[in-house]
Amino acid sequence: MSNSFNARATLCVNGQDHEIYRLDAVEGAERLPYSLKILLENLLRHEDGKVVSADDIKAMASWDPQAEPCQEIAYTPARVLMQDFTGVPAVVDLAAMRDAMQKLGGDPERINPLQPAELVIDHSVQIDSFGNKDSMRLNAELEYSRNQERYSFLKWGQKAFSNFKVVPPDTGIVHQVNLEYLARVVFSRENNGVLQAYPDTLVGTDSHTTMINGLGVLGWGVGGIEAEAAMLGQPVSMLIPQVVGFKLTGALPEGATATDLVLTVVEMLRQHGVVGKFVEFFGEGLEHLSLADRATIANMAPEYGATCGIFPIDAETLTYLRLTGRDAGQIDLVEAYAREQGLFHEPGQPDAVYSSVVELDISTVVPSLAGPKRPQDRVALSDSKREFETALQALKEERHTQSKPVTAHIDGEKVPMQDGNVVIASITSCTNTSNPSVMIAAGLVARKAHARGLKVKPWVKTSLAPGSRVVTEYLQQAELMDDLESLGFHVVGYGCATCIGNSGPLPEPVSKAIAEGDLSVCSVLSGNRNFEGRVHAEVRMNYLASPPLVVVYALAGRMDIDVYNEPLGQDANGNDVFLKDVWPSQKEIQELILNSVNSEEFSSSYKDVYNGEEAWRDLSSPEGQLFDWQDDSTYIQNPPYFEGMSRDLAPIGDIEGARVLALLGDSVTTDHISPAGAIKADSPAGQYLQSKGVAPGDFNSLGSRRGNHEVMMRGTFANIRLRNQLAPGTEGGVTRHLPDGEAMSIYAAAMQYHDEQVPLIVIAGKEYGSGSSRDWAAKGPRLLGVRAVIAESYERIHRSNLVGMGVLPLQFKEGDTPQSLGLTGEEEYTISGLGDGSARHVEVIARDPVQGKSLMFTAIVRIDTPQEVEYYRHGGILHYVLRQLAA
Repeated sequence: MSNSFNARATLCVNGQDHEIYRLDAVEGAERLPYSLKILLENLLRHEDGKVVSADDIKAMASWDPQAEPCQEIAYTPARVLMQDFTGVPAVVDLAAMRDAMQKLGGDPERINPLQPAELVIDHSVQIDSFGNKDSMRLNAELEYSRNQERYSFLKWGQKAFSNFKVVPPDTGIVHQVNLEYLARVVFSRENNGVLQAYPDTLVGTDSHTTMINGLGVLGWGVGGIEAEAAMLGQPVSMLIPQVVGFKLTGALPEGATATDLVLTVVEMLRQHGVVGKFVEFFGEGLEHLSLADRATIANMAPEYGATCGIFPIDAETLTYLRLTGRDAGQIDLVEAYAREQGLFHEPGQPDAVYSSVVELDISTVVPSLAGPKRPQDRVALSDSKREFETALQALKEERHTQSKPVTAHIDGEKVPMQDGNVVIASITSCTNTSNPSVMIAAGLVARKAHARGLKVKPWVKTSLAPGSRVVTEYLQQAELMDDLESLGFHVVGYGCATCIGNSGPLPEPVSKAIAEGDLSVCSVLSGNRNFEGRVHAEVRMNYLASPPLVVVYALAGRMDIDVYNEPLGQDANGNDVFLKDVWPSQKEIQELILNSVNSEEFSSSYKDVYNGEEAWRDLSSPEGQLFDWQDDSTYIQNPPYFEGMSRDLAPIGDIEGARVLALLGDSVTTDHISPAGAIKADSPAGQYLQSKGVAPGDFNSLGSRRGNHEVMMRGTFANIRLRNQLAPGTEGGVTRHLPDGEAMSIYAAAMQYHDEQVPLIVIAGKEYGSGSSRDWAAKGPRLLGVRAVIAESYERIHRSNLVGMGVLPLQFKEGDTPQSLGLTGEEEYTISGLGDGSARHVEVIARDPVQGKSLMFTAIVRIDTPQEVEYYRHGGILHYVLRQLAA
C-alpha cells in the first residue's frame, strides 16, 4: 500500500504494538465531522494509487460542507453483516458464482469472503402461537419445520466459505446481536504479517444496519448484491457526502421515552431533508442519552432518510462495552485508539463543521405515535384520537367503502368489533427491544395494570419478541415477566416478527369479523416501519409506539381513545383506571435497570452464540465446495443470472419498443415491489408452490423463499396494496398486457412479453424504492424483463441495487412528471443515447401506436459513479466481479 502522507505509525496498547494510520498526518483532518474522519482513515489505509489515490485523500481532507457531492471515493468496510432473508440469497449467489466460475474456466474457490461476514438468522420466526407459555417452543418448532432446507444450506455455507459465521435461530435480532456482541468498535487484525488497528466499519444487507452507529461504528445498509461484492473484496463506490449536524440539548422530560425522541427526530429530519446524507449527533444532550437511547435513534436512520445517523465514541461507549461483557483488553484498545486518533468525544470539545445543523431540545419531546402508514408521520399522543379519526375518514374516502360494526365469537364470548379496533399489539423490533428503559417501562405498565385487575381486550393478538435473550434475562431478574404474561405478552421468539410482517394469522373469529364488516383495524407495534401491507394483510392502519404504549393500547383495544382522559378499563371494584394510574416514573424505571441489568446476563447469553440450540446442532447439511443443487427444491435454486455469460463484454444497445409493466405513483416502497409477508394461495407464487406439491399451510413467507427465484419472480410487484395506474381500480399485482389491453397478473404479463421478445420498463413517482434494502426489489424486476425504471426520485439503496442488477435507473428532469408529460403507460418506449454507460442524459421517445403520436423527452441517467458505469457495462455487479476474478 502507498503511504503518501507518511501516516503509518505505531500504537502500543497493553504491551502490544499495532500499526495505525494517523489522521493528524493529513492537513484539515481535525475539522472534519467524526464520520468523515473514519472515511479518511479508511482511504489512508487503502491508498494504492489506483483504487484509492492521494487526490482522493486530499479531497476528503479538504471537504467542502456546502458542496454538492461529486467526488467519488472507494470505501472498503471492515466486515459485512447479513440477516437470513437477505443473507440466504446472498449465499445462493455466491454458490452460483462458484458454479459460473468453474464454467468460465476459473478457480471456484476464489469465490470466497475476503472480509469477515456474519449472518444472524432472525427474520424467519412467525407468530403462529401467542399468549401462552408454550408459544416460543411451538413457534420455534414450526420455524425449523418450514425452514430446514434453508438452514441446512446456511450450515453448508458456513463450512464451505471461509470468513463466514452464522448466528443460529432463536438467538436474537441481527442489529441487537451486532450491538451487544459482534461489534468491535476498533478492529485488531493481522494484514500481511502486521497487526493493524483501525475503526470497525461495515455494510449490512438490512436497512437498519445503521443501529450500530449508536456505538460509534460507521455502517449502513446496502443491497445484497453490493454486500456480496464487498465480501469479495470490492470497495463500495460512494460520493463524499454532506453531513448534517443534529445538535441535542436538554434531557427527556417525565413521561417521555426514547421511542418518542426518535419519532421526533425522524419527523424533523424528514422535514429538513437528509436523503443521501450522513447525520451526526452532537451537543451537551449526549450526556443525558444512554447508549441504548443512541442506538434507538441510529436504528431509524432509514426512516429519516439518511445514509447513517452516527454518535461519537465517548465514555458512555466504554461503559456500554463493559456492561455487555466485552474483553477488557478490547475496551482498552477502543479507548486508546479513539483518543490517539481524535475520535474520542469529550464534553466541551469544539464542534465539527457541518453542511447544516438541526437543533432539538430533548426536554420538549412529548409522548408520540407514528402512523397510520409512514414512520415519519408523528402524532402527539394527546392528539392521537382526533388524528386517527381524520386518517380513518380519509381511508374510507380513498377506498370508497363503508364498514359496519359486527360481532365476533371469541373464546365463547360475543364481542363487538368495529373500525379502529387494535387487533395486533406487539413488543417487537431491535429498535426498542435493545433499550432496557422502554422494556422495563413496558413491564412496569403491565405490573400496575395487572395489580388493578385490567385485562387485554379479547380481539388483541399480543406478542413479545425480544431482540436478544438478554432482554428475557433482565425482565425475569426484575420480576416483570409474570406481569407481562398476565396480559398475554409471552415471549413468542427471538426475531423481528411483527416488524417485518411475520405477525402470523389473526385468530379466525377476528379475521372473519374484519372481512364481514370490511373493517379498518389497527396494529400497534414497537417497530420501525408501518408501511401499507407490511404488518398484516388484514390490518390497514398501523402505528409505531414505545413498548409501554403497546401495552396501553392492548388494554384499551382501540385507537379511537383519548388515553389521557378516557379510562383504559375498570378494576375489580368497577373503578376507572387511567393512563396516569399505570404509567411508571423515570425513577422507578432507572432503579429497576440498576438492579436487574448486568454484564453477566450478556456474557452468559452470548458465550455459546454460534453453537445454537439442539435443533440447530442436530441439523444435517451437505458437504463440498460446490453446492449440490436439487431440482425439486422449492427453497433453494440456482439463479439464472449467469446463463450464457462469457468472459467478453457485449456492447450496450438502445432499448427499443419497450412496454410499461407498471405505472406507479409516489412512495412505492420495496415492500410494494418485493413483499416479504404471507403467500396467498391464489397468487402466482402460491399457484407455483402448489404445482410443486406444497400445500398452502406449508407456504412459509415470501421472505423465507428468497433463495428460489421462481417464487420471487412471481412475488415481484405482488403486494396487495400496490396500485398500478395501468390497471385503474385494482389493488395488487395486476396490470394490462398491451396492445390487447387484457388484465392479468404482472408476472403473467411479463412472461407473455418475454415470449414476444418485448423489453419492459417501469414508470414511477417520487421516492421510488424507499424502505428496506431488498435486493429482490431489483432482482425480481430484472428477471421479469424490466430493462429500465423512469422515476421522479429514488431511495439511495434501491437505485444502487438497480444498477447492480443491470437495470437502468432514469430520472425525470426537474418539473417533469408522468402526469405533466401526459404519459398513460400505453405507449411504446425507445431509450437511446446511453453510449458506453457514462452518458448523463438519454433521449426517451414515447410513441402512442393507436394515435400515431410521439412524445420526446430527456431523462437523467442515475448511474452516479464511474464504478457503477463499470457494473452496468458488465450487466451487473456480480458479473463484474466474476470477470475480474476469472481473469
